[in-house]
Amino acid sequence: MTVQFPPGFFFGSATAAFQIEGAPHEGGKQDSIWDVFCRVPGAVVNGENGDVACDHYHRYREDVALMAGLGLNSYRFSTSWPRVLDGDRVLPDGMDFYSRLVDGLLGAGITPWLTLYHWDLPAALPGGWKNRDTTERFVDYALAVHDRLGDRVRTWTTLNEPWCSSFLSYAAGVHAPGETDPADSIRAAHHLLLAHGLTVQALRERDPEATLGITLNFTPALPASDSPADVDVVRRVNGTANRFFVEPIITGHYPADVEQDLAEYWPSDLVHEGDLAAISTPIDVLGVNYYTTNVFRAGEIGAGPTPHIAAPDAVQVLRDLPLTEMGWEVTPEGLRQLLNWLHTEYTGPAGVPLVVTENGAAFDDQPDADGFVDDTADRVDYLRRHLGAVHDAIGDGADVRGYLAWSFMDNFEWALGYDKRFGIVAVGDDQRRVPKASAHWYGQVARTGTLTD
Repeated sequence: MTVQFPPGFFFGSATAAFQIEGAPHEGGKQDSIWDVFCRVPGAVVNGENGDVACDHYHRYREDVALMAGLGLNSYRFSTSWPRVLDGDRVLPDGMDFYSRLVDGLLGAGITPWLTLYHWDLPAALPGGWKNRDTTERFVDYALAVHDRLGDRVRTWTTLNEPWCSSFLSYAAGVHAPGETDPADSIRAAHHLLLAHGLTVQALRERDPEATLGITLNFTPALPASDSPADVDVVRRVNGTANRFFVEPIITGHYPADVEQDLAEYWPSDLVHEGDLAAISTPIDVLGVNYYTTNVFRAGEIGAGPTPHIAAPDAVQVLRDLPLTEMGWEVTPEGLRQLLNWLHTEYTGPAGVPLVVTENGAAFDDQPDADGFVDDTADRVDYLRRHLGAVHDAIGDGADVRGYLAWSFMDNFEWALGYDKRFGIVAVGDDQRRVPKASAHWYGQVARTGTLTD
């Protein structure tokens, strides 16, 4: 069966600066918290780092040409804060790089979608996201980038996955800066949201016609049984993983049950007058990152740190489903359900469209002698089924406008180094780019807007 996506629905890919750019100190670029974290023994698999990554800083023209050749019409990338600013001083080489990238994309017929923050906070900022002052510094950074690129970039995302840069980074300790204090993770989460809201206000004043939004990651949680204990532990997981950010952005308040769940950690001085009004400044688009749906049961409280600070007793239960190399269950039906839930509960009433800003999978790619990866049986199947779920959600009435595959090319997968490969384009140790079967397949979908089962 062949299905047609609506007119205007766009197909593209996504990356993040630290994962692909390399060139860690060129043009005066300063250290980010990820540069520092990569130097911590044991923090990253095999002691790997982003110093070279995909060398996109030097090879961006080749990468843009490859996107265009595949037929992709949108590209979501992030700018690196410490590449463009040293304190308050603009770094012209960094700004020039992104300006050339944007010009290259537009010249190739590819719409640029800019994410201001994909986790690479300047290491020099005292306290990181624990410090409320970082919110004002973020606004300064956003305006500086807009001053240079705002005449050509029309879609701006403030933050990518603030759950990761708060709970995963300040409570679980597995992402930079690698800290494990639940109260600090809440403080970071609130400051990230405040930075988002203040930036939307500042950009809206500067550029009323820009499309402004945020990208949140959602990992829906389901109970292993209908027992009250399992149902409640899943409510608590969903509270911080899937409701903590979207609810104040859309409704102007934190979920009451989540605040109650986190009462023992919630800093009494955290929320100032006017914060929630700023956080709920209207947005034009909500980016949705989805990879899997998890099942949990209630169990014993674990011994180590966890990002699920309201549910330390949550125990994941694997079902008899295919797994990606990340150990994530392949659950495309969860994407349909998620998009419908968001549209019904939040974005539909607010008149905010949805875009799937990340969706993809790491598999055990086996390149042939020419570097080609035939990933038809796994990655193509994954993408086809998830795109089908998006189409189904649109049929259900969800206002979904586009889909960006994660990721355009194999890259530095954060604390997992280079072992997990999400790209539709293979990148070897020699930096040679070789489109996988999934790239050719996805390019055909992008060019035609049709999906064939």
